[in-house]
Amino acid sequence: MRETRQSGSEGGAGYIPVPTPIASATTLAGTEQLIPGGPAASQIAIKQLGTNGGGFFGLNSAHPFENPTPLSNFLQTLALLLLPAACVDAYGRLVGARRHAWVVFAVMFAFFVGALGLALYAEHASPGATTLALEGKETRFGVTASVLWAQATTVASNGSVNGMHGSLSPLGGGLALLNMLLGEIIFGGIGSGLYGMVMMIVLAVFLAGLMVGRTPEYLGKKIEAREVRLAAVAVLLPCAVVLLGCTASFLTASGRAAAGTAGPHAVSEILYAWGSMANNNGSAFGSLTATGDLYTWGGALAMFLGRFGVILPVLALAGGVASKKTMPASAGTFPTDRPLFAGLLAAVILIVAGLTYFPALTLGPVLEHLLLAAGRTF
Repeated sequence: MRETRQSGSEGGAGYIPVPTPIASATTLAGTEQLIPGGPAASQIAIKQLGTNGGGFFGLNSAHPFENPTPLSNFLQTLALLLLPAACVDAYGRLVGARRHAWVVFAVMFAFFVGALGLALYAEHASPGATTLALEGKETRFGVTASVLWAQATTVASNGSVNGMHGSLSPLGGGLALLNMLLGEIIFGGIGSGLYGMVMMIVLAVFLAGLMVGRTPEYLGKKIEAREVRLAAVAVLLPCAVVLLGCTASFLTASGRAAAGTAGPHAVSEILYAWGSMANNNGSAFGSLTATGDLYTWGGALAMFLGRFGVILPVLALAGGVASKKTMPASAGTFPTDRPLFAGLLAAVILIVAGLTYFPALTLGPVLEHLLLAAGRTF
């Protein structure tokens, strides 16, 4: 930091050097560049551990003052997932069902590892990977570190970045998008992803009850029509917000003009924007200009509905279930702490996401991937 402010005459007895938050550097072109500084480290800890995502600098964790070394990059990536993942174990302890919590954690972890593996393939081995390998990635730490961060930040309701998500390969960016569209139930924020997953569990238990012809139960409580309706509202309302927001963008000239590219990538940009706002993330494809009235006011409404539209039915469901008597397990009770339930839960998540978003994802990242494989771009 430069010392520029003073009290009294410079060099005299009254001179008190005070560091300013501005540093000067000489660029490769030989010009002077002023680099702002400040108490970044304390804010980064809050940003990552608190799943907030807002960076001290505009470049977020791609800025060397926020993320200077491979060690800091690893610790920040770990911090993205640490507390949200711990909430799953805390949930198991609070409800007295730790084996069930581990099953839920296993489903979350399987989705995360699966998305990460496919995203790494998309960046390193898919068609066009050679030309896409470095553009927009964190070149100090490598492409793999950028892909890992992109997947972690979109499953953790965080939104911080160490690279540009719009520069990921079509499938890599599409998987980051899918993480959010699932409702950020794979770990999620500090608690927020967990209650989204609990809504999916309620739906899975309901379907299991239909298949065996019994009233569904969860943690010894009967799941009745009211609980299923509330869970459906919590799951489907953010989906409706995303799709209606995208519809408004495509139907209006200002909404279409905000996209910085053309073709399927523009579809991905707009879908990513509404998915990020409605699902409490905050990251974006950088070439979208979201400063117009549609994205400003519509985005604010999407954030409001995407948060309170989930929180309120979850609280109503929790209050209703808590007031019910606990039923002892019987021979007809469907156990929720075994691999069979893990498979059913994963299937319900995929079915809900597939029925809701498959057409939109096909027109965006999937089509862009196929065009890239055929040697065509927009």
